[in-house]
Amino acid sequence: MKKNIFYIALAIVAIYAAGCKKSDFLQDGSFSGTNDITEAQLWANPDYARNFLNNVYASLTDRYSLDDGAILAAGCDEAVNSNLNSSINTFNNGTWSAVKTFDDVYASMYTGIRKANMFLEKADGSAIIPLDELLPANVPANQTYESQISRLKGQAYFLRAFFEFELLKRYGSFAIVTRTLTVSDNLDVPRNSFDECVKQISADCEDAISRLPLSPTEWNTTNRGRATQTAAMALKARLLLYAASPQYNPGGDITKWQAAADAAKRIMDTGKHAIYSSYPNIWLWNNGAFNSETIFATATLNTNSIEVNNAPISYDAANGRTNPTQELVDAFEMKTTGKPITDATSGYVATNPYTNRDPRLNFAIMYNGSTFKSKTVDTYVGGKDGLGLNVNATKTGYYMRKYLSESAAWAGTAASVRRPWIFFRYAEVLLNYAEALNEAQGAAQTTEIIRVLNLIRDRTGVKMPLLQTTNPSGNAYVAPTKEELRKRIHNERRVEMCFEEQRFYDVRRWKEGEVTFNKPVTGMRIVQLTPTTFSYAPFTVENRTFTARNYLFPISQNELNKAPALGQNPGY
Repeated sequence: MKKNIFYIALAIVAIYAAGCKKSDFLQDGSFSGTNDITEAQLWANPDYARNFLNNVYASLTDRYSLDDGAILAAGCDEAVNSNLNSSINTFNNGTWSAVKTFDDVYASMYTGIRKANMFLEKADGSAIIPLDELLPANVPANQTYESQISRLKGQAYFLRAFFEFELLKRYGSFAIVTRTLTVSDNLDVPRNSFDECVKQISADCEDAISRLPLSPTEWNTTNRGRATQTAAMALKARLLLYAASPQYNPGGDITKWQAAADAAKRIMDTGKHAIYSSYPNIWLWNNGAFNSETIFATATLNTNSIEVNNAPISYDAANGRTNPTQELVDAFEMKTTGKPITDATSGYVATNPYTNRDPRLNFAIMYNGSTFKSKTVDTYVGGKDGLGLNVNATKTGYYMRKYLSESAAWAGTAASVRRPWIFFRYAEVLLNYAEALNEAQGAAQTTEIIRVLNLIRDRTGVKMPLLQTTNPSGNAYVAPTKEELRKRIHNERRVEMCFEEQRFYDVRRWKEGEVTFNKPVTGMRIVQLTPTTFSYAPFTVENRTFTARNYLFPISQNELNKAPALGQNPGY
C-alpha cells in the first residue's frame, strides 16, 4: 500500500512539474523530469503508468465541506449555514462576482482534463501489465493487454466527461481541450458553444461505455469504485436533462426531452441498479461494498468530520453548520394521505407539525423532538440545541441529519465511519426519466411516469402512499395534467435528493431562480409552553437575492486575465 502511495505521489510530482505557462489550467504537456524520472521512464514503468490513471481519479473530491463545513445546500433555499460569515453566503447576498467567487472549479477541472488527455495519449504502448481487475465469470479473457488498455482508457474518457460536465453546469460552456497542450500552442482560446460542449461530453460518455464493464459488480471487489458503463450512462442522462431544460432549451424542443428520457431509460433497462431498501444507509459503506442504488461515488472517507460539522451543538460541541429551511421542511408531504401540507385535506396540524409526515423528513432533518445518538434534539428557544444559544446554534430551528452516522464519535474515544460522496444514484435516474418523459409526452405517459415515481415512494421504511391512476372505488380517475405531473415530479425530486447538490442546479435549469431564490428563507421559532407542548411561529431568517446573471457562475477574473478570449458570462 505504501509503495502504491509513493508511486501516486511521483505521478503528482510529474504532473505538477509540467508547469503553467499562460494559464493554470491549459498547462504545458511536456514532462520536465523530477526525482530522476523521465517521461519515457514513467510510461515504461508499469506501476507509474497505471497509477497515473489513479491520479486522474484523485481530481474527484467529496462535497461534504466546501468552506468550514458548508455544503452547497446553504447556497440555495434548502439551508442556512450557521456560520454567518461563511463564504457560501456569496451565493445569497448579491456579492457573487468575478473577483469574489465560490466553488470555482475552473482550474481544477482543467487539471483533471489534462491528466485524462495525457493518459489517453500515452496508454497505448505503455508498459502497463494486465492485472486481475474483473470477475472472470463476467468478462472472458479479461487479462489481455489490449482489453486492459481499453478498460483503462474507458475510465479516462469517463473522467474527462465528468470534469467537462462540472464546467458546463457551472459556466454554461467551456473551451474543449482533447489533447495535451504544449507551450507552442495558443492558450488564449474562446469557449465553445453550449451545444458543442454537449456533443463533446456525449461523445466521451459513449467512448467510455464502449470500453468499460457494465456496472460495479463486474469489477472485482478491490476495483468496485471505478467507472462503469452505467456511470457513463448516468452522466449522459443528466447532461441531456440539463440540455433539454428551459435554461438551455428556451424554445421547448420536445426532441431534447425525449433524448433525455431515452438516456435515463437506457440505465433502467440494464437491470443493474435498484432502489436500496434503507434510505438512511445509502451513504454508508456496507460490508465493504456500495449498495445497489449507488452508480458512481468517491472513494470512501473514514471520517467523523461530517458529524463534527453538522450535528446539533449539544452533541460534544458540534458545529451545527447546515440548518434546513422551513421551505424545505414544508415540501415533505403527509404520510397518512400522501398530500402536500398546503392541501386542506392532507391531515396536517400546524400545532403538531412533524407528526405523520413523509419518513424522509426524519431521515434528512432533525427537528425539535427528533432523536440522534439516543438523545433528544431540543431546538426550542432555550433548549440545549435552540435558536440563539451560541454562535453555532441553528439559525432556522433545524439541523441536517442526512449523511450523519449514529456510530461516529468525536469526544473521548473517537470513532470514524466510512462514507463516500455519491455523484450518481439510481433514484436520480428514475426522477430524470419521469421528468423528461412528462415534458416529452405528458399525459400520454401518465401510467409510466407514476409507476417510476412510485418505485421511489415505495422504498422500505418510506412507504409513502402510492400515486394513483384510478381512485380507490375503481371509478374513472381524471388523469393529472402535464403541469400537475411536473409539480409532483419537481417536489419528489426536492424531497428525495435534498442536500445532494441537485436543488441548487435544478432551480436554475428550470429557469425559476428569480422567483424561487430571490426572496427570504424562513425558519421555525418554537417556544416551550409546558414540558410537552410548544408553540410554532415561522420567521424570516435571511433575505436573499438572485438576479438573471446568477443562473451561471462568473468566470474568475484571474482566469480572464490569463485568457481574455474566454469571455465573461452575462451580467458579471
